[in-house]
Amino acid sequence: MALDAVVLGKLYATLAGGVGLGVLLGRWLPARVSGAIGQGLFWVGVPLSCVAFLRQTDLSGQAWLAPLVAWGSIALAGCLAWGWLHWQGVTAPQRRASFWLGSMFGNTGYLGFPIALALVGSGQFAWALFFDVAGTTLGAYGVGSALAARLGGQSSDGWGMVRAGLVNPTVWGALAGLGSRSIALPQVIDRGLTAIAWTVVALALVLIGMRLSQLRWGNATAPAIALLVIKMAIVPLVVGLTLRGWGWQGPTLLVLVLQMAMPPAFACLVIAEAYDLDRDLAVSSVALGTVVLPFTLPLWLWLFGA
Repeated sequence: MALDAVVLGKLYATLAGGVGLGVLLGRWLPARVSGAIGQGLFWVGVPLSCVAFLRQTDLSGQAWLAPLVAWGSIALAGCLAWGWLHWQGVTAPQRRASFWLGSMFGNTGYLGFPIALALVGSGQFAWALFFDVAGTTLGAYGVGSALAARLGGQSSDGWGMVRAGLVNPTVWGALAGLGSRSIALPQVIDRGLTAIAWTVVALALVLIGMRLSQLRWGNATAPAIALLVIKMAIVPLVVGLTLRGWGWQGPTLLVLVLQMAMPPAFACLVIAEAYDLDRDLAVSSVALGTVVLPFTLPLWLWLFGA
């Protein structure tokens, strides 16, 4: 427990430093700066970090199972969200769509990667990466966009969503990292890639802070709390205990639970704006979930930490 406290202390200091700096910069700099940083990380930074970390990752296990766990958690969250909406009698399609999106898809990339690396290490990074790329990313921009289009009363280009997933640079970064594992690079290049990867982690935290500073809280706190209970408590607990019952344990189980326990993704807000959904609920759930996260992490470390 003392070791857990030290690890969490270092993680919180990192999160507070990066996100806090981002909040300050976001209030001072124009919004286009955060957009430029986001584009740079999306197209260059995150793919390069995938290459660097995958070259150091132990792939002797069955990391390809991570997407199955991701889709299982997404399906469970969707069912629970449907039950809550039905129980509350929510009929507005825009609110229903935003509630589903926030319940099912978490910030497994920009926030999930740094937390997994800090608490579990780079040896299990492939599990976090495959959970994000083949689970959250494809789900949010595939199933999520289709759901938003249907409930938002707009048309949905199915091939366009598939194409968006295929051209996602993180996917190509993952493939490059896997393909280059057997290629011996000069030590200076490997060290350079590692330095870039950790710089990307730091910039991702700063970017989260900048985006949070630009949000204006909505008036949907009550449904946002219900959404977060599903997303950040029930689903990771149920799926985590189920996986443990099946014999999963150690760092692998912890990294999967951490990915499931991330707050709603900023992608949910992007989709809500693109398809004219309940933006208040999307903003409230993203912002409140990020604030709540430091209080839930000790629970997962205590329950599933090695």
